[in-house]
Amino acid sequence: MDFNQFINSAAFAGLNREENMEIPLARIDLTRATEIEVNRELYHEAESRGMTLSELLECEEYDPSPIDSPLDAFERQLALAGVRLGGKSPTTVEQFYQKAPGLLPEFMMREIKKGQAMRPELVQLIANSTTIASNRYTPFFIDTSDNSRFTLRPLGEGAEIPQLLVSEQTHAVTVTDYGLALKTSYKALRYRSSSQFRVLLWYIGFKMQSDKIAMVVDCLINGDGNDNGARLINSAASGTLDYDDIISLWAEFAPFEMNTLVCHINSLKTILGLEEFRDPMAGYRFQKKGDLLSPLGATLIRSDEVPTDYVIGLDNRFSVEEVITQPLMIEYDKIIEQRFEEAVITESVTYAKIIKDAAVILDTVYS
Repeated sequence: MDFNQFINSAAFAGLNREENMEIPLARIDLTRATEIEVNRELYHEAESRGMTLSELLECEEYDPSPIDSPLDAFERQLALAGVRLGGKSPTTVEQFYQKAPGLLPEFMMREIKKGQAMRPELVQLIANSTTIASNRYTPFFIDTSDNSRFTLRPLGEGAEIPQLLVSEQTHAVTVTDYGLALKTSYKALRYRSSSQFRVLLWYIGFKMQSDKIAMVVDCLINGDGNDNGARLINSAASGTLDYDDIISLWAEFAPFEMNTLVCHINSLKTILGLEEFRDPMAGYRFQKKGDLLSPLGATLIRSDEVPTDYVIGLDNRFSVEEVITQPLMIEYDKIIEQRFEEAVITESVTYAKIIKDAAVILDTVYS
């Protein structure tokens, strides 16, 4: 999805309406906020404690938010500085620098995360997200080849207790560093409103999340380097995709549940056009909100990184895990010092298989 498509998307429109709502500040207590100076040292402290600046500000020694507070601690810092992100006269980037340069790096990271939230499909694809301290990770190997070895049954005296065999995979996976440099000049940004600037940041987060979905797709198809790519089955006839093929894919999942389907837009259109799935209410929801139907109870997710002849079915509770060594970070020194030629955004993440049998691929074109 390019930037223009993103601007016109339902996800952007919904969040944009939400973000432009004005919050009255008359009754917000800014007493503790005034005692805090947000500078480079505060970012260093947050980094040393494994926190974001927003999380650090919520600590008891700084400015924790009351349960009913309409603003969190960072938003109170913005309010204290007089930074307006919406309404009739939003603060420009130049004014943001003049009022509170120390807040800009955290503002950028928060808005990038909001852009990531516009692609909730990633959360629907992974079973678990784990943060580790090393850049090498060895996934579990769970032996599901013989179900009789792990079956609940009465035990007679001296009988062997059923066993689930769990060990480590043969090959560790490398948690890769990913980076994106936002290259621009201060001149190009200085007169832009903060509301315009945040749209750019939303798109960066949205695109980063889309790239992660592509990484999950690759892990599903090819595995994580431990010969655990998803098993392939063929459609009834090469070059076709019909209702019986979806049923055949669904039937491959026992004892798992096929609760997610991931496919290219071409396959997605074919599924949406199948007579068996033309539920009038599904059509109503699609036309009104863009919500896709759920064939056989499975959530449909579009990813054009999937080959056009593949339909990936998975049980998202057991299939893929996300492994992180460094959460999303943004280079704050240059931004605070108003040298904005290049802001580097980094994250270290990879994806690993949990149980191979929890994903199956339907191949619709074969020889």
